[in-house]
Amino acid sequence: MQLLSGASKPHASEEVCGRELLDTVPLVMRVIRNHMRRHRSGLTVPQFRTLCFVSTTDGSSLSAVAEFIGLSLPAMSRLVEGLVEQGLMDRRPCDDDRRHVRLSVTQGGQAALREARQLAQAALASAVSHLTPEQQTAVVETMQVLREVFAPEAAAADEARPHSDGP
Repeated sequence: MQLLSGASKPHASEEVCGRELLDTVPLVMRVIRNHMRRHRSGLTVPQFRTLCFVSTTDGSSLSAVAEFIGLSLPAMSRLVEGLVEQGLMDRRPCDDDRRHVRLSVTQGGQAALREARQLAQAALASAVSHLTPEQQTAVVETMQVLREVFAPEAAAADEARPHSDGP
């Protein structure tokens, strides 16, 4: 699939495609993170990332969030407690085992995330505004293809993640 170049170029090999993904995705993510950090509503970056993760995986376990953020369970527990105190997150015992907790983002937390996302999206739209309409369409189509390729792998990794929070 040729997206941002002329139709006369040959197809890229899988190796070239892999290299371009490896080189470009971190660059794009760095720009996205910078925009999101600017609009995180007074939260620390780990707090903001925690809200983002839990908002996409409602009922997350404390251990799943700790693994995603890269914190120990005790450190994640303290971070989540701060979000609970701010009214941005709910922490409730699991029905099956009260030693485990399930996390969810409150309406206030969702509003903070929505605002930050809208501001970051506007900044990204501005960044690609110089592209031709055809190039913008190609970017959208490429992102849709990448979502189709990587969403199943991400879901499988989430399923394989341990769900326990207790001893």
